[in-house]
Amino acid sequence: MMGMRKSRFTEEQIIGFIKQAEAGVPIRELCRKGGFSNATFYKWRARYSGMDVPDAKRLRELEIEYAKLKKLLAQARMDMYALMRVRGVKH
Repeated sequence: MMGMRKSRFTEEQIIGFIKQAEAGVPIRELCRKGGFSNATFYKWRARYSGMDVPDAKRLRELEIEYAKLKKLLAQARMDMYALMRVRGVKH
């Protein structure tokens, strides 16, 4: 999928970091040990907080499906406009 870089951390690892922070491990320490920035941690927390691993996997599957659907819609619109031009229809 274009635009999204693959994380070097799995959903399991990310959720594990969030749960450690919720258990009281200082965020600065988690970031240092894990090798990621505070900003990355807060982005993860905003996205995955309250989720379990199956929820996160399902979210990723839905995002992939959504991207595919957007691509199909864009292609269908391009096809529609091409047909309209061939027929001389103004839009």
